[in-house]
Amino acid sequence: MNKGFVSLVGAGPGDADLMTVKALRRLQEADVVVYDRLVSAEILNLIPQGISRISVGKAAGNHCVPQDEINQTLLVLAQTGRRVVRLKGGDPYIFGRGGEEALVLKKHHIDFEIVPGVTAASGCGAYAGIPLTHRGTSHSVRFITGHFHNDEALDINWDKLVDPDCTLVIYMGLSNLQKISDELVKAGLASTTPAAAVHGATTQKQAKVIATLSELPNAVVDAGLKSPVIIIVGEVVALNHRLDWFQSQCEASEKEVEYDSFDMVSTVSY
Repeated sequence: MNKGFVSLVGAGPGDADLMTVKALRRLQEADVVVYDRLVSAEILNLIPQGISRISVGKAAGNHCVPQDEINQTLLVLAQTGRRVVRLKGGDPYIFGRGGEEALVLKKHHIDFEIVPGVTAASGCGAYAGIPLTHRGTSHSVRFITGHFHNDEALDINWDKLVDPDCTLVIYMGLSNLQKISDELVKAGLASTTPAAAVHGATTQKQAKVIATLSELPNAVVDAGLKSPVIIIVGEVVALNHRLDWFQSQCEASEKEVEYDSFDMVSTVSY
């Protein structure tokens, strides 16, 4: 029997055009693709017909497939000699639990590789008009999880996160946004610090809320933002009004559609 192989592949934040050439090649060569909830339909459509697909999607507080079961699925598929693609939203090694899966594969002598992807923070910042670092404004960036394993209490050393020259990017923090805001302000970060919450980054469903750190939780509720959401806190957020090329592009496309519709109506009426 041929020995199986597992590719832990980052699909990026949603826009299929942001996938790497290697990621696309692995999809085309796979025998089976095991994919997460955050992998967009646009990317799933790139999987050739005839290749098996297995959904192991998970959402915060609603674990569709336990991680141990996902690990076992990868092992069983690889042990039958298949070329397995474990397709993850973003990057496998940035809050993607890719390290855990790789360790299990290593333990059972399954060959594997890591195919990095554009992480959600990078894609979100770029498409929301927020550079994560900017000379004279932010000299560093920190990635933080806003949701702990098995819904455990959010136990973070908040004092270490308080740096006005650092951008904070918080993954999976929507359900704990009020606590995150309160704790950062309590630790000494100015309540007026610009902050953003972005849903569906890099896709046509992208929606964002810009507010101060203290006002962001209520603003997000008012806007009705749903998971997945990336939270960005820092002075760089204030640049979004000048650098948001994506929203401007979408608005221009909508106007073109409106004009086309108007022309069609005019033609018909005559």
